[in-house]
Amino acid sequence: MNFGEKLLKLRKEKGLSQEALAEKLNTTRQAISKWENNQGFPETEKLLMIGNIFEVSIDYLLKESAENNDDKEDGYYVSREMAEGFLLSSKKIANHVGIGFGLFALAFEPYFILGTTSLLGVLLIIIIATLGIISFATLGFDQGQYTVLKKEVLLFDSNYIKELITRYEGFKRKHLGTTIVGGSLLAVGFLAFALEKKLEMGILVPYYPIFVFLIAVGLALSVRTVTIISAYQLLVKNNEHTNRFSFKLKQKVKKKLDEF
Repeated sequence: MNFGEKLLKLRKEKGLSQEALAEKLNTTRQAISKWENNQGFPETEKLLMIGNIFEVSIDYLLKESAENNDDKEDGYYVSREMAEGFLLSSKKIANHVGIGFGLFALAFEPYFILGTTSLLGVLLIIIIATLGIISFATLGFDQGQYTVLKKEVLLFDSNYIKELITRYEGFKRKHLGTTIVGGSLLAVGFLAFALEKKLEMGILVPYYPIFVFLIAVGLALSVRTVTIISAYQLLVKNNEHTNRFSFKLKQKVKKKLDEF
């Protein structure tokens, strides 16, 4: 059984049309038709994606055999398109989460300036907190397709992973100042409240609105940067993620359930 015959067989077993498979592979129906009729052959990246979709080994696809020994390299191949989509989605989420946390902190500002006895103060607290909720509510659910990245050992094209590591290191260097500023603002804000509570002298109370503002800005900057860095780390430091005890435990449980 040659590659075209195997692809046709796998597609039929999966219940996919040529159009549906083409969409998953980010190619055309005509390309699928040519592959199945042995009039062409997919590039390496597409071949790896086919292996992931049908859960078969690359060796099985390439060998002139009908047997599937399921001996592919253990892991999930991540295409450039998928990785870039995940990072773009993570950056959007980072913006929303950062702004959301910043607004929640900022909602305390009217309380320290106007108090809760002021109708205007109460209204401002409600408005700012609502904006924070809206920021979280508009996150969307577009990361569902990337859940697999947190559950599997990831495989990448060697050239692309090198590029990704370079970008990750560049992002960290570029945003080092932002990380320091965000952390410093948080430290100053929280330290001021802690000192006033400890000393109970009332010296810092008039400056509470300033400290709240510092905390809000610090949260927005820190949460955004940490969220994006975490997304990069999931890809470029996947070994650390998959070597964690919690990950290995989940994999063992999943394997047992599959066997059952």
